[in-house]
Amino acid sequence: MQAEIKICGLSTEESVEAAIAAGATHIGLVHFPPSPRHVDLATAGRLRALARGRVKVALLSVNAEVEAMSRMLEAVMPDVVQLHGSETPEWAALLRDKMPVEVWKALGVKDAATLEKSRRYEGAVDRLLFDAPAAALPGGNGEAFDWRLLAEFDHTIPWGLAGGLTADNVGAAIAATGAKLVDTSSGVERAPGVKDAAKIAAFCAAAHSA
Repeated sequence: MQAEIKICGLSTEESVEAAIAAGATHIGLVHFPPSPRHVDLATAGRLRALARGRVKVALLSVNAEVEAMSRMLEAVMPDVVQLHGSETPEWAALLRDKMPVEVWKALGVKDAATLEKSRRYEGAVDRLLFDAPAAALPGGNGEAFDWRLLAEFDHTIPWGLAGGLTADNVGAAIAATGAKLVDTSSGVERAPGVKDAAKIAAFCAAAHSA
């Protein structure tokens, strides 16, 4: 079974169409002003409408308060909310219970202890997204982590793999970890926040071939 593919940090209609044409199953829209991939809610809503019924749309947020999260969901109506800050299991569970969306939680993996702590999210999220530890930004930094940690872990929550994935290494990453979903952002860009259609196509082809 082929891995699902999420192309994150899209900001234009052209990049959405490129991801869909390449065979992505999910796209990600970043609503976080410090990120070079940030889109305002009006743009996110327009891109979500373009993708509706074609791929699943994830809206990425970082430590959003209740009121802000409500505005985001009302404006965009995504399929998935991706929490990329220090959100607690309790907050994730509340969001999952109250809102008609999947809730994903991104976690930076430093060591095996990080993975053990991820078990706190059992029953609180629909998926964990294992990423490299946060640096200048919570994600999209183009850094990988030690994939062997995931291969040795007894997963009890559906999960995906992010962090430094490119067309050159995604096949090896899937082989090493058994990931059922892979997520890339900076790995398919020609400049920060600027997606490259050829790189998106190459990444999806490599993931499909893994």
